[in-house]
Amino acid sequence: MNRRIVILGTAHRKNVGGNCSPDKKFYEYQFSREVCFRVKKELEAAGFTVFIDLPDDLIQGTQTEELRKRCRIVNGLCDHYGKHNCLYLSIHVNAAGSGRQWRTAGGWSVYTCKGQTESDRLATSLYEAARIALADYAARFEENKQKGLYDRKQRPFRTDHSDGDPDQEANFYVLVHTKCAAALTENLFQDNQADVAYLLSQQGLDSIVRLHVQGVLGYFG
Repeated sequence: MNRRIVILGTAHRKNVGGNCSPDKKFYEYQFSREVCFRVKKELEAAGFTVFIDLPDDLIQGTQTEELRKRCRIVNGLCDHYGKHNCLYLSIHVNAAGSGRQWRTAGGWSVYTCKGQTESDRLATSLYEAARIALADYAARFEENKQKGLYDRKQRPFRTDHSDGDPDQEANFYVLVHTKCAAALTENLFQDNQADVAYLLSQQGLDSIVRLHVQGVLGYFG
């Protein structure tokens, strides 16, 4: 039995408000699914068993019901394969506002639940992969800041080293209620013009896919 199990989580449903760029050219819903399917294909080629947590045709009910269903699917796979053989990776795009106007927040980040867990090691592997895959994005960050596209507090990689590792921590439902190592990535900001331009480029999409693949490979060693 394959002992490297990856469960990918898609972002919010199409009808969740505010999850697009102000000009409606970028949709988190579409981007997350494209990244998930490409990551799945590449990891399967590398010998992993990969699942998408919740097929779109099964997404029904309230957002809370949806999250519970995602967790039931992940935990069922953990019970079948063993939670130590599994990881859960939920792929999102951040936002500083409601999606109605452009903002000046930007950068890439990954979240785990609060406290020291196995998820921290997964997050650190993703950060290490992101710094390589998004080197071109980071190189242009200061230039775009000078243009006013980012405010002075912004950094290309959003981190919190207060507990000794770079991940940010939050009690997001899918991070708290899943049994295996779990992380949620926020792949730039859908309401920042420079970030959206990067995400809409082929280079940007390829880089986001690559960082998730390399992060998983690094985690499993």
